[in-house]
Order: sequence, then structure tokens, then C-alpha cells
Amino acid sequence: MLPAGCKWRTGLQKGSGEGIRHPHPEWYAGQCPLIDDGRLILAPGGSCLMTAIELATGNTLWQTPNPEGWQMSHSSILAIDFEGERMYIWCSSDGAVGIRAADGALLCSLPDWKIKIATIPIPIEIGPGKILFTGGYNAGAAAYQLEHHEGGIRPAEVFRCDAKTYGSDQQTPVFHNGLVFAVIPGGKPACLTPDGKRQWIEEDYNFGLGPYLLFDDKMLILDDDHNKPGELTLFQIEPAGLKRLAGAKVIEGHDAWAPMAYADGRIILRDATTLVCLDVSGSGAP
Repeated sequence: MLPAGCKWRTGLQKGSGEGIRHPHPEWYAGQCPLIDDGRLILAPGGSCLMTAIELATGNTLWQTPNPEGWQMSHSSILAIDFEGERMYIWCSSDGAVGIRAADGALLCSLPDWKIKIATIPIPIEIGPGKILFTGGYNAGAAAYQLEHHEGGIRPAEVFRCDAKTYGSDQQTPVFHNGLVFAVIPGGKPACLTPDGKRQWIEEDYNFGLGPYLLFDDKMLILDDDHNKPGELTLFQIEPAGLKRLAGAKVIEGHDAWAPMAYADGRIILRDATTLVCLDVSGSGAP
């Protein structure tokens, strides 16, 4: 029996009755569901690589077979439109895949992008069909251009950065005004051009695994228990780096790993034990 107000539910861990069975990744699950065109898109791994569920009814619309047994990761799904076709890009624990949104067909796979311990950041699009992958654990970063080949799609490597140059342990980089912003391994904010050149790095900071948020020409970064635990810092983005505008301790900061969320003049952030909501309606946020 469903709880009051619950229209439907399914359990991916135990299986939905349609073959979705998988072990969860280390530190349990961290994937965010994707809602796209009235459908819930999930990548459980196991016997089902990806699935689309009708949001209104809970009915399964399609499932992508997973003959290689690629497993669930902490990374979430990126939706893009590539030359008129909607597709989903996702990083499993064993490689990256491209899935056709219409029917769940596997369009391409990329076993070269495999992170040894935990795959966490979401891939991002930094140009039409140009996908940037980042990771921690010495993975660095790599960009691939999707291209049509022999009736299908293949990803062609455009550039690769070592971990000292660029990458991301946990948070997803942001493509903003033609540049890629992230806090790279070592906790330092850094900026990458779409052709793989690092434009600047802020060596004097260490924000650990803390989340960040960009709006207009400003960047908010939360320290996750390193130099100033729980401090939220506002920066001005300048061509040569970041200029600190303000900062305040807003939370204890232990394991403050969850991405920040902004809506209607408020920011929600959290650490391992506490959730806080800040009113930033007068700060110039969008």
C-alpha cells in the first residue's frame, strides 16, 4: 500500500521487477535523478544501464541493456542535443556512455574514461557535441568531440589534462561565459579554456571538496573543513583570477560536499549534519 499522497514508487536497489539489480557504489548512492520531458531518467547499472520512467505513472518506457555489466557511479546524467537528436551522457564506474533519449539505444561508449575509485562529477558540454569529463584520484580531465561515424556516433579525444593541471574530485565544473570553472584537486579554484589551456589558478586557497556556485561574474565557494571550515566566500571573477569580496561562516562545515542549490533569492547548502537556507536576495544573485 502506498503512503498518502504517493502516486507510485519503485526500488532500484532491490529491483523493479524488470531486471534492475546492482550493487551500490562505495559511500552509497550519490546520483541525482534527471527529469527530462516528463520522464525520470536513471542510470542504475547492473543489468540495466539506463532507464526512462514516465513521471506521471511510474511506467517504464525503455531500458538500455548492459551486457558489459558496467556499474552505477556517483555521477549524474547530462542531457544534450547533438545535431538534432536528444541524448544522455553518463559516466558509469567502468566508462562513459551516450544513450539515445527516444528509445534508450546505446549510441556510443567510452571505456577510456574510467576512474579508479569513485566517479563523481557530471560531464559537461563545452561546445556543440564537445563533452568535458573530469575526475579525482589522478584522473585529471579530458574532452571528446562527438562525431558521426559509419552510421553511429563516436567520441574523438580533443585534449587531456593531467591531474595537476585540471580535474575535479567531487563537484561538477561549471561552463560559464565560454570558460570552465572548478575547484581542482588540492582545493584550488582554477579556470580552463575550451581548448584545454589553464587560464589561471588560485594557489593561496584550499577549499577541499566544498561546492561552488556561479552567477553573473561572481563565484561562491564553501570551505569543507580545511582552512576555514564552513566559510562561504564570495569572489569576483576577473580575467586573471578571483578577487575576494566577502566571506562568512554559515555552517560547521564537516564533509560539506553536497552541491549548493539556488532558487528565488535563497541558497540551500549542507554539511554532514546540518542543512541551512540563506537569503541572498540582496547580494546580486540572479
